Amino acid sequence: MKSTILALILIATAILGVAAQQAPAPAPAAAAPTRSPAGADISWAFAATNGALPAEPPTTVNSVPGSTKTYLRSQIDDLNNPPDWFPNEHPAPPSIVIKGHDGALACGACHLMSGLGHPESSDLAGLPAEYFRRTMMDFKSGVRLEVNRMNTISKVMSDEEIKQAAEWFAALKPAKFTQVKEVTTVPKTFVGGGRMRYAAPEGGTEPLGKRIITLPEDQSRVTKRDPHSGFIAYVPVGSIKKGEALVTKGGNGKTIACAICHGDTLKGLGNVPGLAGRHPSYMARQLYMFKDGRRNGGDAQLMKKPVAQLTDDDILNIVAYLASLDPAK
Repeated sequence: MKSTILALILIATAILGVAAQQAPAPAPAAAAPTRSPAGADISWAFAATNGALPAEPPTTVNSVPGSTKTYLRSQIDDLNNPPDWFPNEHPAPPSIVIKGHDGALACGACHLMSGLGHPESSDLAGLPAEYFRRTMMDFKSGVRLEVNRMNTISKVMSDEEIKQAAEWFAALKPAKFTQVKEVTTVPKTFVGGGRMRYAAPEGGTEPLGKRIITLPEDQSRVTKRDPHSGFIAYVPVGSIKKGEALVTKGGNGKTIACAICHGDTLKGLGNVPGLAGRHPSYMARQLYMFKDGRRNGGDAQLMKKPVAQLTDDDILNIVAYLASLDPAK
């Protein structure tokens, strides 16, 4: 009897072992593209981590100018409980904005409690609530891809949480958060945790070329999720004027004037979002994804023809101009 039981155990173990070997591995996250179909370097828009800042001890006490609050480094790094440095500057947030659960990170961690976000995330301040809701539904269904965060987060959030977050961010006021400068050379950089670009610790400069490089105005404050500390976007010389021609006139039939859908001041029209002052690398990613099909859904269909003939240079110039605008004026 004992030998029979032992034999059965061995057989079962072997079967389970074969099954484990045959089980499909989880699909890896899609790699960030580094080249466009035309061969242009677009790694500036699709940043992939290739370095790290020196680690700060988790018990380090942090503060930011103008706030009476303090947070430990471990609290700042907790994506389920982001710091709220200036709670008097916004309405009381719904729970999902300030406290994550399961796989749904708190909205305020990446998008900040001002809604202005970092270059790797969207600016949500003043975003139409219905557009926000539809976008989250697209993430949920998978017709819009953002495998780093949003496809997972959207599936965990309830419809009520999405509604509350949408209404809260819609009530926030847009603000100028990125200064755009035309240059020929930029600091050498690397992409750290959270896909944020930082100046290389060894210093030095390099030609900008056909890229847009966005860096924090103050690295020490951005890493604390300070909503008062913005960014500088370095763009090629002449790109703003070229982008203005495409945005306002359509480039002699290459595309259509953005104001037709996004409003005369490019601050949005109805449920169509504003473009003025958004992070340039974020906008570039969206234009590329409209073109290659990674961004789909009802709203995305309206963008397919306007982007179809845009070149890599056109995309760079368009987002340089749009980022230079002040959404608060």
